[in-house]
Amino acid sequence: MKITINAFSFLQKKLSENGFNFYNSEVELAQNSSVNDLLSYLKLLKNDVEGVFVNGKITPFDTALHDGDRVGLLPHGTPGPYRVMLGIVKK
Repeated sequence: MKITINAFSFLQKKLSENGFNFYNSEVELAQNSSVNDLLSYLKLLKNDVEGVFVNGKITPFDTALHDGDRVGLLPHGTPGPYRVMLGIVKK
């Protein structure tokens, strides 16, 4: 299956260092892959990523991905109020 990823802030540098594009980059994964599988494929640690959006909604790391999904990866360091507003953390 093919998904599209976008990474933000510090993750852009990490992905570039790992040999991946970070803006509207198409990635091919095995069927039944999860966000965790995507992170492994991209050579990212769970500690590198604080929030994951799949098709515009914040999701857990064990979320199953599907062909055509759009995934956004946010690093730690997003300013506090935005973390709440985006749904990364609860109030």
